[in-house]
Amino acid sequence: MTRFYLVDVFADRPLTGNPLALVPDADELTVPQMQAIAREFNQSETTFLLRPGEEGVDWRLRSFTPAGVEVDGAGHNALGAWLWLADQGLRGEGPSVTMHQRLGTEVLPVEILRVPGEPVRVVMDQGTPWFGKQVTDGERLTAALGLEPRHLSPGAVAQVVGTGTGHLLVPLVTREAVDAAVSHDRELAAILAEAGGEGCYLYTTEGDEAAYTRFFNPTVGIAEDPATGTAAGPLAVSLVRSGRAPVDEPVILEQGRRLGRPSRIRVDVAGDRVRISGSGVITAHGELHLTPS
Repeated sequence: MTRFYLVDVFADRPLTGNPLALVPDADELTVPQMQAIAREFNQSETTFLLRPGEEGVDWRLRSFTPAGVEVDGAGHNALGAWLWLADQGLRGEGPSVTMHQRLGTEVLPVEILRVPGEPVRVVMDQGTPWFGKQVTDGERLTAALGLEPRHLSPGAVAQVVGTGTGHLLVPLVTREAVDAAVSHDRELAAILAEAGGEGCYLYTTEGDEAAYTRFFNPTVGIAEDPATGTAAGPLAVSLVRSGRAPVDEPVILEQGRRLGRPSRIRVDVAGDRVRISGSGVITAHGELHLTPS
């Protein structure tokens, strides 16, 4: 039997945030089995914990979407795994423990913060920011989102930005415009493929937080994600570098409200260093029976 857990990430209470299916002790599973398990759980991502087999790495993580696509970014797929590991007990004393994870070709540090009386918080480094293509055909872009060109913010441009995986960041004028968007998957996927972005992160800087957001990813079969760490990092960098968010202050992003799963994502940007952090709760556990009884 194979254990599994459900972790609500970027959440302070159960049934909010972004749910992650987690399978520890996954060393004996084949890739087709991992893909089938991810399809069975049908979460935006399912993460598998494996022994690293190399010096300087504590855990190797592999994550798959229900469509069987492997995802290497340092987002909720990784953060949820470390929240579970912290719950199980990690070596080291004191309020902070630093460990290292392998995600695809990258090895990235992870800091686990343990403060008495507060939820455990995981802080993860993402990759060096990079800026890709801009999408300037506003009419085509907004049509793919069920909107009109007037909904685009005049003070910013739609552009692919990444801290690992690249996503198309689309600035909109109001929260109402963000909430009104509908992904026309075929048209949006074509735009993303041409621009070199995986998913589409809609945002507005209207409101109390740095940005109010939604995320569509037809490329890997995710209709909408309630909290997307791999998109939050790039957006925070873009906001800081363009002067739309203060330097040397945490960037707080709101996501998931449209889905009824409100999430708050914190990103710290210091030059090229991007760190994403959040808490979460373990909401379920069980066993997978992978052979006939």
